[in-house]
Amino acid sequence: MSRTIDFLKQHESNAPSRFQENAEWRRENREWLKWSRDVTLSLVDYMETNEINRNGLAERLGVTPQYVSKILSGKVNFSYKKLQEILLNIFPQLIMYNLQVRLYISLKFLG
Repeated sequence: MSRTIDFLKQHESNAPSRFQENAEWRRENREWLKWSRDVTLSLVDYMETNEINRNGLAERLGVTPQYVSKILSGKVNFSYKKLQEILLNIFPQLIMYNLQVRLYISLKFLG
């Protein structure tokens, strides 16, 4: 056999692959994952703009630096309450602007 095949056999996992199960989960949760990624990227942008690190962000959010690390690594399943807290603590002006835009659109086009 070739060295490559020998290497692969030596490093073959005993655990069954969960690739298909994980791929199906990602497909089913595609929109949520995109949204969660956008929140994370917004937080990274906020950190860069305000020249703060994870500890500074944790302080502003009222959470631990470890929780911020989990958020930034994408390993947090946000609850709606936690998302609301993050958005209200970090992006209150953006939220108010979005509400004003939505109200304007509603009145202009739906009212």
